[in-house]
Amino acid sequence: MIKHLVPPPQWRFPVMIVLAIFIGLALFIFKVSNASSYLSDNPETCVNCHIMAPQYATWNHSSHREWTNCNDCHVPHNNVVNKYYFKAKDGLRHATVFTMRAEPEVIFIKKEGAEVVHKNCIRCHHQQITDPKLVATVDGHSSHTQDRKCWECHREVPHGRVNSLSSTPNAHVPLPTSPVPDWLKRYTDKNKP
Repeated sequence: MIKHLVPPPQWRFPVMIVLAIFIGLALFIFKVSNASSYLSDNPETCVNCHIMAPQYATWNHSSHREWTNCNDCHVPHNNVVNKYYFKAKDGLRHATVFTMRAEPEVIFIKKEGAEVVHKNCIRCHHQQITDPKLVATVDGHSSHTQDRKCWECHREVPHGRVNSLSSTPNAHVPLPTSPVPDWLKRYTDKNKP
């Protein structure tokens, strides 16, 4: 089986060169895109893409900052395989939209993402939803906690009413570090006209 994949002797060197170029490009793109950072739960990873600056800035000024990060709300927590599958699928969609410069001015969460966020609200706030005192004193408490999304009432948690770049033009967010090595920066600075 593997024998059929090996090129004839006269094509081995050119094939190795082409493979080396593709592997080199893949490693370069992996490095430049800071791809390994997406395996973490660090909120600063989300601002690798500049269009997420308003979401990062508003989260950073919310009470949720002390207890959660982006992945606590926006990624499933039922098992580790589903978590990283969802991150990869969502991240590839985001990367494609950003690379093609097709990002919308106003960002709205997709249906699948909204379901994940809703389940995570319930996961973290389960005690408030099932509090016997509230069930006994608030009319229809049980039905109101299960028949609609949490943000139908809690609209400004944690991002406020912000959902576009123009709504927070001067948002202070950590900038991604440059992938250009220092030696190359020094070389290009020295050779500037």
